[in-house]
Amino acid sequence: MSSGSPSFTELLQRHRSGEPVALDSLLPAVYDELRQLARAQLQREAQAPFEPTALVHEVYLRMVDQRVAGLEDRAHFRRLCARVMRQVLVDHARRRNAQKRDQAREESLLTGFEPEAPGGGGDRLPVLALDEALGRLAQLDARKAQVVELRCFGGLSMPEVAAALEVSLRTVEADWFFARAWLKAEVAG
Repeated sequence: MSSGSPSFTELLQRHRSGEPVALDSLLPAVYDELRQLARAQLQREAQAPFEPTALVHEVYLRMVDQRVAGLEDRAHFRRLCARVMRQVLVDHARRRNAQKRDQAREESLLTGFEPEAPGGGGDRLPVLALDEALGRLAQLDARKAQVVELRCFGGLSMPEVAAALEVSLRTVEADWFFARAWLKAEVAG
């Protein structure tokens, strides 16, 4: 972003004051951040189906028809991007699984259950099983499902999740602890 370009916050403020602001204007303000998010997400994937730039572009293409009227702030935009990024990866995994039904190896996603472990490790869950389990968790407790989505697909730290969801860090930690155990049991069973 060049120094003369308006910031994401400025663009949202202009939009709120009645000036029409398109997604095309907002994306450049957060493009580098989205690339970093995509790069981190793809490093967690067993076989990355995209390059980070391609994933960001796919997210953009899916969001281009979305209205920015409901955007509250940068955190809200990032939550929306994390959800779309999750859907892009899930759709890709579904297509790939449909082509490879005879193969025993299923696409996996490092869920970030042990995000501090550098260079890998942690628990791995099938991406489709994780998505289905997240759907069931969302029916039981939407906030806990959002915590998992933001951590695993959005790459947010615990404090960033707390800020994005506007709850305390302790609440996010408790939600994460519960959701992690619930998802492991749900996918295993």
